[in-house]
Amino acid sequence: MKPLDPRLLRYASATRWFLVASVVLGTASAGLLIAQATFLASAIAGVVTGNDREVGPELLGLALVTLGRAVIAWAQDTIAHRTSASVISTLRRAVLAHTIALGPGQQPLGSGEIATLATRGVDALTGYFARYLPQLVLAAVVPALIGARLLAADWLTAVVLVVTVPLIPVFMALVGWYTEGRTKRQYDALSRLSGHFLDVVAGLPTLMVFGRAKAQVATVRRITGEYRRTTMGVLRAAFLSSLVLELLATISVALVAVSIGLRLVEGSLTLETGLLVLILAPEVYLPLRQVGAQFHASTEGLEAANQVFTVLETPVPAAGTRTTVPTGALTLENVTVRYPGRTDPALTGASLVVRPGTVTALTGPSGTGKSTLLAVLLGIVRPDEGRVRVGDVDLADLDPETWRSHLAWVPQRPTLVAGTIADNIRLGRPDASDAEVARAAADAELGDVVAARPDGLDTVLGEDGAGLSAGERQRTGLARAFLRDAPIVLLDEPTANLDGESEERVLVGLRRLVEGRTAVLVAHRPALLTIADHVVRLGGTHVVA
Repeated sequence: MKPLDPRLLRYASATRWFLVASVVLGTASAGLLIAQATFLASAIAGVVTGNDREVGPELLGLALVTLGRAVIAWAQDTIAHRTSASVISTLRRAVLAHTIALGPGQQPLGSGEIATLATRGVDALTGYFARYLPQLVLAAVVPALIGARLLAADWLTAVVLVVTVPLIPVFMALVGWYTEGRTKRQYDALSRLSGHFLDVVAGLPTLMVFGRAKAQVATVRRITGEYRRTTMGVLRAAFLSSLVLELLATISVALVAVSIGLRLVEGSLTLETGLLVLILAPEVYLPLRQVGAQFHASTEGLEAANQVFTVLETPVPAAGTRTTVPTGALTLENVTVRYPGRTDPALTGASLVVRPGTVTALTGPSGTGKSTLLAVLLGIVRPDEGRVRVGDVDLADLDPETWRSHLAWVPQRPTLVAGTIADNIRLGRPDASDAEVARAAADAELGDVVAARPDGLDTVLGEDGAGLSAGERQRTGLARAFLRDAPIVLLDEPTANLDGESEERVLVGLRRLVEGRTAVLVAHRPALLTIADHVVRLGGTHVVA
């Protein structure tokens, strides 16, 4: 595993400046450390030998150097945390923006994995930048500078260091190979836990209806247990690796100390030089030991970064540039769609013609590609085979934003946000006036709901439209489509999960919405088919209307 993924330099420019600052500050810190040891050894030797030499200058220099090291340590910590915050913010925005650009069905990771990556995953880089990477720079700079100073003071100690210091990176590499696989398993377990938990929460109402909610408790408990075991395995490896590195460094320093002691007794080494060597020798190993202690932070951070780059390096299909949408039929020609990670196509060889001003209903069993066909028409899913034409122009040649400005979209469950009813309707066209919003609400059969509330359209809703029934939510989505006033309307089972009375109210609004417009709707319930001019059943190799 690479200590620094070069892609971080490309995607997060703050990393470059951080590395430069770390090298400069690390070099300054090593220089001050050598000066501190020199002043301290000189002062102690002056006191122990009992001569009349003043040690005041050494003590003053020692105090100034200690203050300088404290300032540098503060600067290193501050820069590290600010850099990690900048890099995390940059990567999080990049992941979310790229995920949106890829569109549904094109992401290399599932929704639960993306959610984990954008939160807990990217946050793992805090430890990597704030602790591991600065220590890695110090491990490269400090031993070299101190080793050069010790070589000038005592070549025999330098030889011992040259023999023993390389053993620490060797053991670190061995531990890294062992830890890397465990860390990946830990991150995979967390992603599976997040994805499954997200699916359970999203499907909780259905699970409750069919009495299967409690059965999911055992599954969540099993995945949680797996994550706990992998996490404890990673921590066990991290603690054992620290023990090995500490033991190796301690034995190496002991060899230096014994050599110094014997030569001091023989008189072949001065006290000041011996003290200098004894003070500096542990400092050669300290940065390497700290790298080992922070290695766990690096493995988790780099695994998260690898997942980030998996998303960012997934190519976004080239967008069209034509900004004029021609008139004419919507035509699908042998369209096949395959989603990543699935063996069977979601839509196979679909051919369909939707005439202008007509309403086409798509029916068929679940899993035959009805919603995928709508996603293709929306332009958020690109066919793997075949093509879609608008009039005589390929949909892939149209500018996506221009094309979507000609569409109104009503899903099974419209997305509502915390805000007023008017705010949610105005999502269809943010610059709409209050009068236009009120007219759209009336057209969608939402007028009685608005009239029954003291604040009318200014009634505040909770998260996800809390405060509205299922039928009122659907009519709010219809009002949004009315306000958009687009020539093409796409509807995905707009009456699903509604009672008879709510369904009838929605149907009244739907008839009004599709009048004079080109519409494609997915329908399972017979009542919805009554507003269609053509009914197409999916389920075979091809569909033709």
